[in-house]
Amino acid sequence: MALLQISEPGQSRAPHAVRRAAGIDLGTTNSLIAITRGGRCETLADSDGEHLLPSVVRYTTAEVQVGAQAYAASVEDPFNTVVSVKRLMGRSLEDIRHQGNQLRYRFSAQPGTTPRIVTAAGEVTAIEVSAEILKSLAQRARAKLGGELDGVVITVPAYFDDAQRQATKDAARLAGLNVLRLLNEPTAAAVAYGLDQREQGVYVIYDLGGGTFDVSILRFSRGVFEVLATAGDTALGGDDIDGLLAEWIVANAALGSDIDDRLQRRLLRAGKRVKELLSTNNIVGLDIARPDGTAWQGKLRRREFERLIDPLIDRTLVPCQRVLRDAGLDPSQIAEVVMVGGSTRIPRVRERIGGFFGRPPHVDIDPDRVVAIGAAIQADILVGNKRDDDMLLLDVLPLSLGIETMGGLMEKVILRNTPIPAARSQEFTTFKDGQTAMAIHVLQGERELVQDNRSLARFELHGIPPMVAGAARIQVTFQVDADGLLGVSAREQTRGVESSVIVKPSYGLSDGEIERMLRDSMAHASEDVGARKLREVQVEAARSIEAVTAAYQQGGRQLLSSQEQHELQSALSRLEALYNSVDVDAITRAMDQLERTAASLAERRMDVAINAALSGHRVDEFSGQ
Repeated sequence: MALLQISEPGQSRAPHAVRRAAGIDLGTTNSLIAITRGGRCETLADSDGEHLLPSVVRYTTAEVQVGAQAYAASVEDPFNTVVSVKRLMGRSLEDIRHQGNQLRYRFSAQPGTTPRIVTAAGEVTAIEVSAEILKSLAQRARAKLGGELDGVVITVPAYFDDAQRQATKDAARLAGLNVLRLLNEPTAAAVAYGLDQREQGVYVIYDLGGGTFDVSILRFSRGVFEVLATAGDTALGGDDIDGLLAEWIVANAALGSDIDDRLQRRLLRAGKRVKELLSTNNIVGLDIARPDGTAWQGKLRRREFERLIDPLIDRTLVPCQRVLRDAGLDPSQIAEVVMVGGSTRIPRVRERIGGFFGRPPHVDIDPDRVVAIGAAIQADILVGNKRDDDMLLLDVLPLSLGIETMGGLMEKVILRNTPIPAARSQEFTTFKDGQTAMAIHVLQGERELVQDNRSLARFELHGIPPMVAGAARIQVTFQVDADGLLGVSAREQTRGVESSVIVKPSYGLSDGEIERMLRDSMAHASEDVGARKLREVQVEAARSIEAVTAAYQQGGRQLLSSQEQHELQSALSRLEALYNSVDVDAITRAMDQLERTAASLAERRMDVAINAALSGHRVDEFSGQ
């Protein structure tokens, strides 16, 4: 990512000191850690010689198991063994439930709060589970390098949103790691493949992993790697292929619909095995034990397997078309297509992608290791070991950022595919006469309505001078750092009052929670995020009641018909009745109804104010003639 060599975090002050750094690929199925020594990059193995660490954590009353040992127990102990945790990072409980029945855990969470998985060792968040994986990887590097790490670069899917990136960073902090950068996986792959050694060219990075999919178009020219466009799906990958194969087994083995959690894990494991074998064989045999004690034996041919997975591959082609369109390119302008992620080992994936782009894909490096190697190269630069490196990586924002405006609309401030770091400002104004405060609702997404986008944060700007509606000038500034994390500030231009927020999505953890977890890994957050959200909406409701009541009393009766007055009073009464309830959605709906009902009053008050201001004046007095 954007490597502007100005006071980089963790950079050595001693020009000849070699600092310890590592690159980490925190994957859905497997994770790796890599280091750079003597100009060469290598991934690190455990004591058994295994480089890939299964991204699996098991919680028992006696210990926490990570990796192969946990994976071995995942079938017999499914509720206490967390797999594919990357799919839970930065997700709400509603998001998780939309992912289907592959993640069968017992969750404890209120709507809008951090989902917690109930295990034998207590409740844990996805952040804590990921931290255990990171601790295990970091221990390999400490053992190899002979000391504590000065910094790490952790890769994330390019299409990870702000909540998912923040959750990843929180997990690293909980693991005791100093994060130099969150690096987009396609960018890391490009560096590992040595595409930066070419004179110039446009490259496609197609990254299909265990649980996420990314496709990015990068242009390298004169030492600058620029990401032109990125797209993807953070809930699409090899896990979904395993799920399809599990469904195929259920149908062919006549297992019925009553599939318990242990059998579900066995079927997914069988699907994974079949998927891997069919990458090198044309037919694979299966032997599945039914719940009634009988066995089913069957065969799956590669041709039928390809027919099953073609719809999933089609889903990856849609983002491929999108990035080409966003970058203003056609396939003939692509120099090379680089394949990343374990799922790209499947011959059908390579065949379909080669056909789409009109050229055989680049598969020279182990697709499982390439991302970690690229991250290690960047970590070595960022920690200060390669001061003469002049490569600049310009990543892009995967999703647009904006704020909520009147009517429940999202106003985009920074558009997707904007190079980062980035800063953009836009002016807004007040809606009501005498308004002295403004609530800022920060959003991320591409849809026009607030309800269709992800809410990132809310904060308030107070101290606005009381003016007529539309007269105040509020400058809202969005700043995105090189990790893709966001800060938002709002400044009133005449008096200079200012307010800001560093976006910490409600699905992440607060600084206080992180600190407590560092002191005691079994401690759980006590803050009630749901109660805070309720209070926020109550504050907004009180402001709405006060503003509309004041507007109505100050001439509203003369501006509204009897029917309109009745509708306005009804909307006010409904919101006042709901104000002290605990139903956030009901209060919000009542506020929206009041806002819609009062809109005509505000418009007519504005017309009256404008007419009063123009009374006795000629038009040319205002046109400067």
